[in-house]
Formats: sequence, C-alpha cells, structure tokens
Amino acid sequence: MPPTAADPGTGNRGPDRRTRRREQTRSEILDHALQIMAEDGVAGLTMAGLARAMNIQPPSLYKYYPSLLAVYDALFRRGQLEHLEIMRRAMAGAQPGLAALTAGLEASGRWALANRAVAQLLFWRPVPSFEPSPEAFAPSAEMVALQRAAFADAVRAGELGPEADSDEAVFLVSTLITGVLSQAMANEPELAWGQGRFTPLFPKLMRLIAAAYPIPAPG
Repeated sequence: MPPTAADPGTGNRGPDRRTRRREQTRSEILDHALQIMAEDGVAGLTMAGLARAMNIQPPSLYKYYPSLLAVYDALFRRGQLEHLEIMRRAMAGAQPGLAALTAGLEASGRWALANRAVAQLLFWRPVPSFEPSPEAFAPSAEMVALQRAAFADAVRAGELGPEADSDEAVFLVSTLITGVLSQAMANEPELAWGQGRFTPLFPKLMRLIAAAYPIPAPG
C-alpha cells in the first residue's frame, strides 16, 4: 500500500506546516492588537485598525478571527493563562498559607502593571459588550482555586480563623489588590510595582486579613 499524507514515513508535513503558520499568524494578530490597545486604549481596538497595522485587507483578518469580540476573547484567554502561570509559580515558591497568598498576589500586581492593556481587559470592563467565553474564563477559575487553597492552608496553620476558608475571603483580597492597582494605574501609570504611593501599601493591607478573620480565642 502506498504511504498516505498522514503516514509519518512519507515526510509530508504540509498540513502541519499550514497549521503552524496559521497559529503563528493568529498570535501575530494578537500581538498587534495589544500594541493598539496600549496606545489607543482597550476599547480603541477595531478590526479596520488592526488590519492596517498588519498591512493586510480586513477580509484577510476575518479568516483568522470572525469578529472583534473573538479577538478580545483570544486576548483574554492568552492573558489569563499567562497570569495564572505567574501566580502559580510565585505561590509555589513561598510557604503555604498567607505567605503564598501574598506572594501570588504581589506577582499578579507586578504582572498587571507590566501588562496594563491586557490586565484591564482581564480585571475591569473596558469593553461593556465583551463577555469572555467559558474556555477563555476557565483559567480565572483555576486562579480562584489557588487562592482558596492558600486560605485553607492558612487556616490549618493557625494563621487565620476558620471563616477565612471561604469564597468571601477570596472576594476580599480581590478587592484589595484591584483597589491598589486601580489607584496605581490611574495616578501613577508610569511606575512599576513597589514604587510610588499605592502599591507599597499592599503588604499592610494584607495584614488586615488577620483582623478580618481572627483566630477564635481558646474555650
């Protein structure tokens, strides 16, 4: 029987090359989209502007992404995956419990300030008509699970009271980190994490967690 195109013995890698090239082009489109968002704002992205930035005709762009919302969705998913990995690595390198939670949130803050355009897409609502797909949103659920696990570790270690092992505690730290980032981006957009008036306050804010979830008194 003669070898087929799928037979590895033929050396015919045509479909694989086409797939790789398509994915490379899709990634390049997202890179250009991020550049436009950084310059014109997240809501300033348009398919026509994106096509001009890539020096292609708009119909060619639609071969890779059927709509502007599809571009936002791909950016959202890529950003969430990158952010999740940053947080996971930071937490893995710290003592389980509050130390890991703080390390993860600080890494999240540093990443957000270094990637402001995509961070706004992930954590704010700069495009009211955009809702991420379940696939794009899935890494965010993993991020919440990491934080819940850190709170559970803190409770087991006697760092916090039992009520800290809850969704409410995750909502609380989300409010803290988002508040710090909002102030920093609005008032000191040129500064990195740890500089200026706002992000250096984050360790102090994290110490408030123990006050919100105190360890019960003996007896």
